[in-house]
Amino acid sequence: MSAGEQILALAGGVGGAKLAHGLAMTMEAEKLVVAVNTGDDFEHLDFYISPDLDTVMYNLAEINNTETGWGVTGESWNFMDALARFGGETWFRLGDRDLATHVERTRRLRAGEALSDITENLCSRLGIACAVIPMSDGPVRTIVETSTGETLPFQDYFVRLACAPQVTGFRFDGADQAEPAPALARMMEGDSIGAVIICPSNPYVSIAPMLAIPAFGAFIKSRKIPVAAVSPIVGGQAIKGPAAKMMAELGVDISALGIARHYEGLIDGLVIDEADRDLLRPIEELGIKVLVTNTIMRDVAEKSRLAEQTVEFARRLKVTA
Repeated sequence: MSAGEQILALAGGVGGAKLAHGLAMTMEAEKLVVAVNTGDDFEHLDFYISPDLDTVMYNLAEINNTETGWGVTGESWNFMDALARFGGETWFRLGDRDLATHVERTRRLRAGEALSDITENLCSRLGIACAVIPMSDGPVRTIVETSTGETLPFQDYFVRLACAPQVTGFRFDGADQAEPAPALARMMEGDSIGAVIICPSNPYVSIAPMLAIPAFGAFIKSRKIPVAAVSPIVGGQAIKGPAAKMMAELGVDISALGIARHYEGLIDGLVIDEADRDLLRPIEELGIKVLVTNTIMRDVAEKSRLAEQTVEFARRLKVTA
């Protein structure tokens, strides 16, 4: 790979997966690497579950359930129905087709394979051509701190409690000992990356766990290459997920400007929606370049268009650090 040809996309959640799909549809496969959050990985029913990895994989393979935003299209629920009959835990729903991913991943992990190697093989079998890399092979676990003083594993907060507790902060257990996955580390050491794109993922629980890994966080913060982000907030609301609720509870302005302030010093450019055009000047006053376009991805055409515009924007940015 020639110097500066690759795009490194940081992704997690539905918004991140959608833009990753758009990037994969509009770029040569060897020029795209998608690094995925694993902070919300957990063990459930004795299976190792990687929700963000699966959402990205299923989107890239075009087998994702577009109605729920997670899981596999055409899913059935016989396993969960049978489990409920026996009084088992059903708060985290695993569809019959989706279950195969967790069974195979768990089997391979217990046989000693690394998560990144397993992910590469699963992606290959799903026909995914670009590289999809978990942020680390080591365990990093997102813990949600709440107003009652209780701390919750992320999936308990997000799924079991439906994001009801008031958030006061987050920590990422294991991040300080974690290393970037080997393929990601090799990229960081080389000169193939031309730009980094932070997908419209939740900045607190999808992107922050990645940046909490010391070597990876230092690489992004070094700003040797341009970094562009796509705002997950449009018109004061999150397109998907609890980002807006979290921002409100943390006392942060729920807007694209709030996202810009969160990433200030980390990014060179921010892509915002037409609905937020009036925030262009305040964001640029932070020293961040702005691209205003339609950032809502309702179909393949909108994913592709946003991906193309974001890559072009990222490549022409100049590092401002």
